[in-house]
Amino acid sequence: MAEVDDELLTIGAFAARARLSAKALRLYDRLGLLTPDRVDAASGYRYYRAEQVERARLVALLRQLDMPLAQVATLVEADGTEAAELLAAYWTDVETRIAGQRTLAEYLRARLSGRSSEMYGKFVVETVEVPQQVLITETRHTLADELPAWIEASLGRLEAAAEECGGVSGAPFVVYHSEVSTESDGPAESCVPVADEAAARAWAARQGRTRQTAVRVEPARRLAYTRITKAQVAHPQILAAFEAVEQWVAAEELRYAGPCREVYFADWSAAGPGDAVCDVAFPVEGDTSR
Repeated sequence: MAEVDDELLTIGAFAARARLSAKALRLYDRLGLLTPDRVDAASGYRYYRAEQVERARLVALLRQLDMPLAQVATLVEADGTEAAELLAAYWTDVETRIAGQRTLAEYLRARLSGRSSEMYGKFVVETVEVPQQVLITETRHTLADELPAWIEASLGRLEAAAEECGGVSGAPFVVYHSEVSTESDGPAESCVPVADEAAARAWAARQGRTRQTAVRVEPARRLAYTRITKAQVAHPQILAAFEAVEQWVAAEELRYAGPCREVYFADWSAAGPGDAVCDVAFPVEGDTSR
């Protein structure tokens, strides 16, 4: 075996000093997170420098936070300040996800224990007649975690485009043509009513296939809806709102006349958590005078 530099540590000695297993070190090597300083060409033995101990321990600690490997690789290459900022941003995302999961667990616990009716009772369901509208739209397949950012961006783009189409003539809304969840990607369709159909069609022709934009004329609709606050728009509170409307529609023996939607009638950025901002709605048909 070739002579080994006295400053290098065998994988066993390095593993003991870093308080990691040799198996973990081989994995980190394979993933490019911690490569040996030297690999003996004849024996394949790995040798590490003592200065690599700190990096090895950092990688192991980051993995205990369930940080994805790609993010670990970026963080360990960053300097101290940048690395700290990357870690803070990652942990903020983790806490946001956990908070959402906690709320979802509470919602599911109430549902499974038969207390759903208590949740539905918080929502007042009414109907409204909406006249025929010319819509400029943008459609995308999107998962639940990407949905809020896409809604904000797409409605912003459409509202800006509406200036070329006679102006906004009604409340913007989002239609869900199929389920949007962590596993189902819709599609969802952002819609902005505009005043000038001819101008809207000219605008759409200039867009080509960009972002799946289109113009369509939606017929007059009757919507069964419940009004919710900005805080209630968050998942999974909004699920209870949708289910409350569905329960009401079933009780009234109505028929669905189109996919569900969220109608945004208020300035989202200016609204507080308790301000009403959105109608959760279903197009319906049938007699509501019973």
